[in-house]
Amino acid sequence: MADRGCPLEAAPLPAEVLESLAELELELSEGDITQKGYEKKRAKLLARYIPLIQGVDPCLQTENRIPGPLLTAAPSKPQKPRATNSRDERFRSDAHTEAVQAALAKYKERKVPMPSKRRSVLVHSSVETCTPPGSNICHQEGRQQVCHRPDTSSASEDEGSLRRPGRLTSTLLQSHSSIEPWLDRVIQGSSTSSSASSTSSHPGGRPAAAPSATTALAGLTAHAHIDLHSAPPDVTTGLVEHAHCERPQVACVRGIPRGHGRNVLETADVPTRPEEGTGSSATGVTYGFASPCVPVSSRVSSKIQQLLNTLKRPKRPPLKEFFVDDFEELLEVQQPDPNQPKPEGDQMAVLKGEPLSVGTSGPPSLLAALQLWATTQPKAPCLTALDTAGKATCTLTYGKLWSRSLKLAYTLLNKLTSKNEPLLKPGDRVALVFPNSDPVMFMVAFYGCLLAELVPVPIEVPLTRKDAGSQQVGFLLGSCGVTLALTTDACQKGLPKAPTGEVATFKGWPPLSWLVIDGKHLTKPPKDWYPLAQDTGSGTAYIEYKTSKEGSTVGVTVSHSSLLAQCQALTQACGYMEAETLTNVLDFKRDAGLWHGVLTSVMNRMHVISIPYALMKVNPLSWIQKVCSYKARAALVKSRDMHWSLLAQRGQRDVCLSSLRMLIVADGANPWSISSCDAFLNVFQSRGLRPEVICPCASSPEALTVAIRRPPDLGGPPPRKAVLSMNGLSYGVIRVDTEEKLSVLTVQDVGQVMPGASACVVKVDGAPYLCKTDEIGEICVNSVATGTAYYGLLGITKNVFETVPVTADGVPVSDRPFTRTGLLGFIGPDNLVFVVGKLDGLMVVGVRRHNADDIVATALAVEPMKFVYRGRIAVFSVTVLHDDRIVLVAEQRPDASEEDSFQWMSRVLQAIDSIHQVGVYCLALVPANTLPKAPLGGIHISETKQRFLEGTLHPCNVLMCPHTCVTNLPKPRQKQPEVGPASMIVGNLVAGKRIAQASGRELAHLEDSDQARKFLFLADVLQWRAHTTPDHPLFLLLNAKGTVTSTATCIQLHKRAERVAAALMEKGRLDAGDHVALVYPPGVDLIAAFYGCLYCGCVPVTVRPPHPQNLGTTLPTVKMIVEVSKSACVLSTQAITRLLKSKEAAAAVDVRTWPTILDTDDIPKKKVASIFRPPSPDVLAYLDFSVSTTGILAGVKMSHAATSALCRSIKLQCELYPSRQIAICLDPYCGLGFALWCLCSVYSGHQSVLVPPLELESNVSLWLSAVSQYKARVTFCSYSVMEMCTKGLGAQTGALRMKGVNLSCVRTCMVVAEERPRISLTQSFSKLFKDLGLPARAVSTTFGCRVNVAICLQPNRLGKLAEQGTAGPDPTTVYVDMRALRHDRVRLVERGSPHSLPLMESGKILPGVKVIIAHTETKGPLGDSHLGEIWVSSPHNATGYYTVYGEETLHADHFSARLSFGDTQTIWARTGYLGFLRRTELTDASGERHDALYVVGSLDETLELRGMRYHPIDIETSVIRAHRSIAECAVFTWTNLLVVVVELDGLEQDALDLVALVTNVVLEEHYLVVGVVVIVDPGVIPINSRGEKQRMHLRDGFLADQLDPIYVAYNM
Repeated sequence: MADRGCPLEAAPLPAEVLESLAELELELSEGDITQKGYEKKRAKLLARYIPLIQGVDPCLQTENRIPGPLLTAAPSKPQKPRATNSRDERFRSDAHTEAVQAALAKYKERKVPMPSKRRSVLVHSSVETCTPPGSNICHQEGRQQVCHRPDTSSASEDEGSLRRPGRLTSTLLQSHSSIEPWLDRVIQGSSTSSSASSTSSHPGGRPAAAPSATTALAGLTAHAHIDLHSAPPDVTTGLVEHAHCERPQVACVRGIPRGHGRNVLETADVPTRPEEGTGSSATGVTYGFASPCVPVSSRVSSKIQQLLNTLKRPKRPPLKEFFVDDFEELLEVQQPDPNQPKPEGDQMAVLKGEPLSVGTSGPPSLLAALQLWATTQPKAPCLTALDTAGKATCTLTYGKLWSRSLKLAYTLLNKLTSKNEPLLKPGDRVALVFPNSDPVMFMVAFYGCLLAELVPVPIEVPLTRKDAGSQQVGFLLGSCGVTLALTTDACQKGLPKAPTGEVATFKGWPPLSWLVIDGKHLTKPPKDWYPLAQDTGSGTAYIEYKTSKEGSTVGVTVSHSSLLAQCQALTQACGYMEAETLTNVLDFKRDAGLWHGVLTSVMNRMHVISIPYALMKVNPLSWIQKVCSYKARAALVKSRDMHWSLLAQRGQRDVCLSSLRMLIVADGANPWSISSCDAFLNVFQSRGLRPEVICPCASSPEALTVAIRRPPDLGGPPPRKAVLSMNGLSYGVIRVDTEEKLSVLTVQDVGQVMPGASACVVKVDGAPYLCKTDEIGEICVNSVATGTAYYGLLGITKNVFETVPVTADGVPVSDRPFTRTGLLGFIGPDNLVFVVGKLDGLMVVGVRRHNADDIVATALAVEPMKFVYRGRIAVFSVTVLHDDRIVLVAEQRPDASEEDSFQWMSRVLQAIDSIHQVGVYCLALVPANTLPKAPLGGIHISETKQRFLEGTLHPCNVLMCPHTCVTNLPKPRQKQPEVGPASMIVGNLVAGKRIAQASGRELAHLEDSDQARKFLFLADVLQWRAHTTPDHPLFLLLNAKGTVTSTATCIQLHKRAERVAAALMEKGRLDAGDHVALVYPPGVDLIAAFYGCLYCGCVPVTVRPPHPQNLGTTLPTVKMIVEVSKSACVLSTQAITRLLKSKEAAAAVDVRTWPTILDTDDIPKKKVASIFRPPSPDVLAYLDFSVSTTGILAGVKMSHAATSALCRSIKLQCELYPSRQIAICLDPYCGLGFALWCLCSVYSGHQSVLVPPLELESNVSLWLSAVSQYKARVTFCSYSVMEMCTKGLGAQTGALRMKGVNLSCVRTCMVVAEERPRISLTQSFSKLFKDLGLPARAVSTTFGCRVNVAICLQPNRLGKLAEQGTAGPDPTTVYVDMRALRHDRVRLVERGSPHSLPLMESGKILPGVKVIIAHTETKGPLGDSHLGEIWVSSPHNATGYYTVYGEETLHADHFSARLSFGDTQTIWARTGYLGFLRRTELTDASGERHDALYVVGSLDETLELRGMRYHPIDIETSVIRAHRSIAECAVFTWTNLLVVVVELDGLEQDALDLVALVTNVVLEEHYLVVGVVVIVDPGVIPINSRGEKQRMHLRDGFLADQLDPIYVAYNM
């Protein structure tokens, strides 16, 4: 800890105490000791030396800057660096750690909102509830909010002051000192920052709200001992809880008395508009109420405010943006920075290694060598295997190795047959499946295959059927044509078995025969038998597997001659001698472990001590002990093994490493191995280790050993180090760092090129041009000793194994091809090779290149030992929006708290940003031991990436930073100054464009005006029908069982209406023109009550009854409509009347203020003296109240004239006659549903079969069974009904057919909606029920809205017109470009083209209806196929709003709009929907060309983002496709942030997988950055009776923190 503190004032600590302290730190970092144990042992060690601060964690004091004696790890001997400098993972270099800490210290406080998580998702039990405010106890297992640091960001001065639970001291002094500055900071910081942002984002903001927050806070401090664990700007914890009780409950609805809550199903906090929360100030968001209707005193909105404040901080200067035509959204292309460093050196020359001196005395081949030693030195030890206790289990001698290999070769060639043919012939490939603990059997198998002229393919032992990467290994085996696998008895018993007892077939593997090669299973060859092995030529000797960056597995073939040359080159470079001992910690099946420990060792009759990975896990020091006990001359390790041994070296005083002449560091090509090497030397130099012994080497599967450092006695130059600028490296340029001490990479050389090889460095991209001397490129090697090909893959073999480097002039540098090594580096002084990274770890972000290992190192240097489990971090890049984005996944320690996690994540972001100047796109934390493992315990990167992209990583914490990383979005659209009306007309004339207008058939031609006059008043029509056809049935009501519960003929309905009218006049004492609320369940009573009102001249208002199980949310809506409609009386059934006055109701609303409530169940049979006849057709007939999807409650006025015109249009369009029967499955409370249910049957005389949609919840097939039973030719439903049938009956079509359900009678099934047609739903419905006879063309859509409930209906033409051949055309579908749509343009594209969106026409325009498309702003008419607002003119338009809550001014012109030019006389109603008209090639009944109307979406719902107009449904469709667990999705905006709410249909622990997928898909398909991702349970997104999402409700619920989300992620 030399980097943290200053020298002790007391006497310096003795060396052994320092050493013990360093070990303790390491134990803690590895998770081998708990925090508590660590502190105990540490206190014990220091007790004698530091009596002053006993009981207090010295580290805590240091970091809190408390004056007093401080602890340091001052070097014990001044001349030598500190012993255990590198106390963490193999990557950690102390210089780098210091740099990271310095970088973090440079950062100012950055507030990052912490994600919120439902408790059940947290593993920890919650204790925040029982912690009294101000209590200073810190619970180890507490939930995220108990033990906050005084700052969520991690760059504060008092870095880490309260960082870990269990490290807190209860000194009063400390709590006070840390509380005050924090409080000041909150008070100043929040008020200023939030008011600033409020004024900037809303001109009408109210910054004045801030001071009140401050005072509230100050007041709080006075009497609430602020809980110092809360993170300040997160107003969620200590503050809001207290503040809540002092705040009066505000009403949610303007002009509505307090106490009215929300209704989940239908209305919401009614008058909210999507205009960003009605001008609420951002300040209001944080502390108070944005507007009276959205109670945003919630923790959610404060976090959003924090997020906005964070995002407002200027990021790196934005890239230069260009934008040609706003028709095309062009992604930003990053321009090279003119000041970026460029290579300036000369072109490099090819570097030649020393010649390969092949001694004449050496054996001519490897097998010849083996035979020689077996005959001359049969007792010489070849290989010693150890068990997990470190005991030698078996020593294989050269004689034994030869005899066993011969025996195996004989068995393979002569004893394995299939169909009397030998199973194997020379050159066949054989899989070697041996565990890491059995080198002896592997060696026998390998040499047995070579003797039998078979090609061994060593692979890992598959442990389960779903091992990481196992499928790709199977692909390799299949492509190599492997049919036989060799293994040991023990291993075969451990493999997963099929039920037959055979070894199971692994996913993707070819069928294999398994041969156990233990002695008893093999046959001894005859005395005179000898294999004719050819092992010198270019034939393949063995195949080594290699996993590429993408996760595919390829086989690198190594020929016999390469194998021999590699052994000779290694012998020469390492100076191997006969009978030397080598300890090998590496995997002996591949790479350096195979080349040194199995091949070269036999060449030189060496003795290898093989140390299994399992032993290293138990005893990391085992390899050093073996070096010591066997007096080994050489050791083969990785930097990880050196690092591990530092942990455990304390008790080993007698270790001596003086016998070593070479310590080969096999992963020397990892630039971060230098810290392990240095630290190892520091500790073990005193135990006989000579500095020149450490020999890093570089290798790759393709080129085998590339370079190795030689000790001086073998003629090697002295080792070198380079300190390179990270910034230079990211541009591929070598710059020795001078000024910027923070971001540097220290690399050590990996020695010289191998004997007999030449090397050069070529450019990474494009043609293999030689690099300049100061340029980073890919190292290429030309040598006999490299691999020869990727087995069976000729194309990539040519690229990699047959590269011809060329000079700048294009001249080849050699006539012999080079092999690309996949290593990035340069040639330094003394012809030493330096490696700075691997091609596989390269991530190109913009124009700069970053190496995954470097980023891992930076992340590990951020308080690593406290947090990351065993240093397990994976870094990779994913392509989002045409650029690489960096993803970092780390395993967190099991005891890490939420607060720790989040703090670590924000610090890592800052460190990487500061040191690498690159943003991390996604940072995910997973529980310990859950990342897929590579065979030797490392992380399987490609599998991790695969899981991330598939959404199967299951992180426990996620932080996405798309705002900071994604800099190539298209430029926001600038609105052009609008074209004037005159030039528009001229433009359309010149272009030959017709004005977009269309109309239904003329009413005058269709019906005699006489009948129209007679049918002007529905009350008259009912009396006429009761008189002329009294017994004609009009209504049948079905219950859930499908039985008829009530019916009404013309006369019955007339009589019931009379009784209601009499009751209203006598009991209710109502006058003509009074309003009456009808609160009925769907049924005939409702219809009778409606006509009863008309009979006595009252104005009916239909209201959905409250839900008995959900009174709290549904009753306030009923009360509101009753009050807003000024109803003088409520009519209802007995049951509902009781409910309205019940005790439960009193809890939800004030029941004393109900108007008169009449129960119509048992009113006396009375006639009315005279039935009321309105003085004129323009008198109000009824009020139609409904809540829009944007949460606006609006009642429209329908006159008698409009009512009869509506019925007449529907009758003509659908050809409804008394002989017809139609089935209706709709809610009867508003819009077209109400008209079809209550009005049309009486007007047209047809019979309606009524199916209440609510009954489908208990019997999904009710509606379709009714349609089939009554042979209905026409049926109406809503999207929610259609969806219930599609989801609920998908698997039951067979059962329905058995029950006799037959839908072939249906001519037309119309979906009643006020939205864009849902094509996918109607198509899947049609496809699904085609089996039940539903005609393919039957399903069609309708369109209506508040101003006109029926604009389009699309019936299939029936009856006479069809016979005359005047059938209307089928609904057409067009594909439009979604990007053009965002710019309010329509561009038609082909089906399947990118960004295409299918739109189906919304039905045929009704008779008497005229439609025009008008510009949303200029209100001028638009041309054909132009997007604008749909305006409608028709006799059945509503006559105006009775009332609109909240936004009266906006709606004044909805019913009386005129075009600004062109036809300025006609009065139109504005629908508030965007759409376009397009003339089609089809002709309709009148022979005219058919004009199709396409509805795109509601203007109120659209989201204005980045100057473009988005329709929520498009974003939602993309999101739902992103993962199979997403059941539903809704989006809305809040303060310009896009909020995506997804319902998770799966396990809660999978919730966090969705965050990245949602962010990715919205970026890719819509070029939008998601601000907040909210994951909720199924059913949380409110949906109204028409099946439309209530997004504004959802928004209000989210801001008021009422959703109980599983997880909320705030994207940075």
